[in-house]
Amino acid sequence: MHQVQEKILKLAEKKDISNTGLRELARLLDVEHPQIVKHHFEQLKKKGLIYTDLKTKKIIIAEPRGYKIAKILNIPILGSANCGEANVFAYENIEGYLKVSAGIVGKKNIDGLFIVRAIGDSLNQAKNLNGGPVENGDYIVIDGKNRNPKNGDYVLSIIDEAANLKRYYRTNKEIRLVSESNLNIPPIVLHEDDIKTPNYLINGVVLKVIKK
Repeated sequence: MHQVQEKILKLAEKKDISNTGLRELARLLDVEHPQIVKHHFEQLKKKGLIYTDLKTKKIIIAEPRGYKIAKILNIPILGSANCGEANVFAYENIEGYLKVSAGIVGKKNIDGLFIVRAIGDSLNQAKNLNGGPVENGDYIVIDGKNRNPKNGDYVLSIIDEAANLKRYYRTNKEIRLVSESNLNIPPIVLHEDDIKTPNYLINGVVLKVIKK
């Protein structure tokens, strides 16, 4: 995030800036030109990191775990999957928000929902996934409160600090994380005891693919 955007968010946490002019904001933020402030303010709005309350007209900093306005869910985007460190999904690393109708997601409550961007082709033939096969750059809506997938669910998991989107199967003591791809990608095979270790973590179940 740009330094000016960080300054705006920190200032908005301390005081109500709803009626503060651009020149005054530039002075408070120690920025040379008011138009620079305007640009970064608009960028924060586009990302959904700040918004104007429809009733009070006050500028609000977005809730770190997503927020809802009317029937529109503003779901936090927390990074990318099939690659990246595990901490890419920490809520303090929000990159922005995607506005999605509650009807599209099938959830009225925003609690626990987040989005990752897909990288790679491991699910480009996933025919049973809500929203269709996953292409590089697609947005994947994850139910982070569901950490107990059923056989056949698509999951976001962290294995040795790498994020993966795979299809989940469990038989006896074996867990298989399977790709559905036109590429020859071997499955990831784990023992059930691996669930109890820090090296394996299910971050949630895939609810929906939203095309880029």
